[in-house]
Amino acid sequence: MRSLFFDLVRFVCVLAIIGTSAFAQDVATRKALHELFDREWEYQMEQSPTRASQLGDRRWNDRWPDVSLESIKKRHEHDRVSLEQLATIDRSKLSPQDQLNYDLFKKNYETDVEEYKFQWYLAPLNQRGGIQTQNELADSLRFQTVKDYEDWIARLKSFPTYMDQTMALMREGIKAQVLLPRVIMNRVPAQIDKQIVTNPDQSLFYKPFKRFPSSIPVSAQERLMREALNAISANIIPSYLKFKRFFVEEYLRASFNEVGAWQMPQGEEIYAFFTRKYTTTRVTPREVHEKGLNEVGRIREEMQKVMNQVGFKGTLQEFFTFLRTDKRFYYATPEELLVAYEAISKRIDPNLVKVFKTLPRMPYGVEVIPSAIAPDTTTAYYRQPAADGSRAGTYFVNLYKPESRPKWEMMALSLHEAVPGHHLQIALAQEQGNIPNFRRYGGYTAFVEGWGLYAESLGEDMKLYDDPYSKFGQLTYEMWRAVRLVVDTGIHQKRWTRKQAIDYFMENAAKQELDIINEVDRYIAWPGQALAYKTGELKIKELRARATRELGANFDIREFHDVVLGSGAVPLDVLERNVDEWIAAKKTKS
Repeated sequence: MRSLFFDLVRFVCVLAIIGTSAFAQDVATRKALHELFDREWEYQMEQSPTRASQLGDRRWNDRWPDVSLESIKKRHEHDRVSLEQLATIDRSKLSPQDQLNYDLFKKNYETDVEEYKFQWYLAPLNQRGGIQTQNELADSLRFQTVKDYEDWIARLKSFPTYMDQTMALMREGIKAQVLLPRVIMNRVPAQIDKQIVTNPDQSLFYKPFKRFPSSIPVSAQERLMREALNAISANIIPSYLKFKRFFVEEYLRASFNEVGAWQMPQGEEIYAFFTRKYTTTRVTPREVHEKGLNEVGRIREEMQKVMNQVGFKGTLQEFFTFLRTDKRFYYATPEELLVAYEAISKRIDPNLVKVFKTLPRMPYGVEVIPSAIAPDTTTAYYRQPAADGSRAGTYFVNLYKPESRPKWEMMALSLHEAVPGHHLQIALAQEQGNIPNFRRYGGYTAFVEGWGLYAESLGEDMKLYDDPYSKFGQLTYEMWRAVRLVVDTGIHQKRWTRKQAIDYFMENAAKQELDIINEVDRYIAWPGQALAYKTGELKIKELRARATRELGANFDIREFHDVVLGSGAVPLDVLERNVDEWIAAKKTKS
């Protein structure tokens, strides 16, 4: 009996030793994983100094990214090595949360490695932005100390290298036929012209030096202004003069006459890749096109109902014309339009608690899109907060030609770009301290933009579409994203002309022609990205319908939104798994 007792004690001790060893092994595995995450985040920030600056990390505020072909290749090799390092970590020894972190890290790097072979980096700019608008970086930076200004001056001085590297990429793009169509690149010379000024104090890069904090002595202010003017004269203006000659005399002439990724050597494969990348699915361009046609038909029927509700006598096309042209739907001045956007945002904010349990601490503001790019860009966009909390989220609105900005679209637009759309989702993700930085500050377009489009529909839940025209605005925005599925695939896979795309858009949405042209040109410049919105929205709506059906009276929309947003931005298959697990857990409890 005594022997049996000691045998049992020994057995328990052995189990304890094994358990302790296994626990130590698990801790070591987790440590190795997160050390890899931390190393890679540091590497990514150093390699992308402008992104680091935008996130509030000022360590590389005096640098532009190195976009030389040699550095791009080195970064690609680094990504391959990082995947090899990840493979040495035993995923089975990780917690479920870290297994997800492992999988998402792997997915991101595998996607980047696959994309490298398509050489998309050889098309480093388009009409919506690039080196010709790099002055805008200053708008997202803090200028509080002498060093902040000196760092910007250092960037001004090193700008010629950045410009030369960019031009080298574009020359290589000409050789490789990785190019964008002339019809959209024709917009860029006017943007370059805005950088070629007679007096350096008129330069867009000089904006930070027009106002200093009182903590900086006047003598230091004068020195900084003098150095900035010299740097602009010696580096910025000559760089853009050289760039303008190259762009007009070499690049534009080489650009494609027709539109569509199909013109590039690997065009069909590139577009299929971007379709998968942006939707986070395995769907094909042909399947996306068919889905778009179905959605367009469905939404047209909803539009017809609203038209009947307001008593309009005529065709849907005539109703579109009425909405585009009747002056009652437009503000007369940019100032009135801005005030209206601000008022709408203030109206939305207090209604959020109706459909959300968790709201972000970080606020957001409404600002005007810079006039230098307003004619060539979309109706609005969002800029995420700085990671260190030094800059709030920003909802940028386009005041160019207010006569083309209808009142009936403003509620849906604000719900998408600010709250409960991009700001609410992105700020909540950034405030989650329990996920790695690459997830807190990264994202997947299908989730981020899918959420933004889904957020527009929450205007119904919050009772914010209080007249038929604003409801029609929401349908117009939903139609806009459905049209994208048809038009984007039409251009890049079915070889539609630009005119075909614009005409199809005009036939199915009441948006102004200026917006439609800018939108179509955006799809031309950014193959596949526009497919993410409707794909993500449809998945979120599908999951909400499933949860409502499965849970019945136990369904809580506020809890559902916590589940959707609680892991930050994730691929759509991961989102579906999260919601299904929540549904199962709720059923078990009930």
